Amino acid sequence: MSVTAVIINLIAAGALGAALLHNPSQAREAIKRAWKMLLSLLPMILVIILLIGLLFGFVSQEQLESFLGEQTGILGVFAAAIAGAVLHIPALLAFPLAASLLEKGAAISVIAGFITTLTMIGMVTLPMEIQHMGKRFALLRNGLSFLAALGISLAIGVIV
Repeated sequence: MSVTAVIINLIAAGALGAALLHNPSQAREAIKRAWKMLLSLLPMILVIILLIGLLFGFVSQEQLESFLGEQTGILGVFAAAIAGAVLHIPALLAFPLAASLLEKGAAISVIAGFITTLTMIGMVTLPMEIQHMGKRFALLRNGLSFLAALGISLAIGVIV
């Protein structure tokens, strides 16, 4: 386990201890809710792990690099951004997927495009957003978010 993971876990354990000391019943309720949330996410986590395993089992590193590598340029970033905008994957699951893809040769700008649009754009939730915020606002927000995500991805590709 990395030093960062140890520090994060120690901070979380300390915060939990403080919550248990401050308000034990509320802390126990939070633990119960977190456990229920974990159990509800578990099927999706297992599916993502299975898909990652299948992807890396059937797609060679060379093939992955040809689709997601540095040579794909702006087209690869755009394709990953579209995938991130359309897919509805919790960020908690997308980050390990992104790390695995990076290890297998995907370009950082491509992964940044995927993660950025995944977290900024909600095609699945767009109808609800239109209903509550209005069509013009929802489309403008998602469109500008997509352009911002492309800019962020390309900047990351240049900086890193």
